[in-house]
Amino acid sequence: MDPTGYDPLVRLLAYGHPAAMAVAVALIFLALRAGLGLRRRRQQGAPKPPGALARHLALARPAVLLGALGLLSGPLSAFFLRDWAPLRTLHGGLALLAGGLLLAAGFLGWRISRGESGAVALHGWLGLWAALAAGVAVFAGFVLLP
Repeated sequence: MDPTGYDPLVRLLAYGHPAAMAVAVALIFLALRAGLGLRRRRQQGAPKPPGALARHLALARPAVLLGALGLLSGPLSAFFLRDWAPLRTLHGGLALLAGGLLLAAGFLGWRISRGESGAVALHGWLGLWAALAAGVAVFAGFVLLP
């Protein structure tokens, strides 16, 4: 039996992962929007607007960090708070996909920012697919809310 059905503290704690992931997904889509703006300017041959790259980084870094924490907190919450087998749901599979893509985009973005890679297009595609997978994972997670 799911402990969130009878224990108010566990029920409250079980909302921690979804709340953090709502913030993470919002940041992911804001970072994607900022990144697409940079891409549009680059394709037009126009210079980057002042602060545009800094805005993208300021959104993307916490998004990747929260996404990584979600990859840990989701299975831990399922196991310790809900008495479920972790990652045995559509939401879990989609979250693994989104998290992997997000971490890959974040790592590549970090390498680009250090001048170690020029794979800007690949970074953009990884970010786009990570955002889409994260968005679908959110909807798949609604049925799992306590």
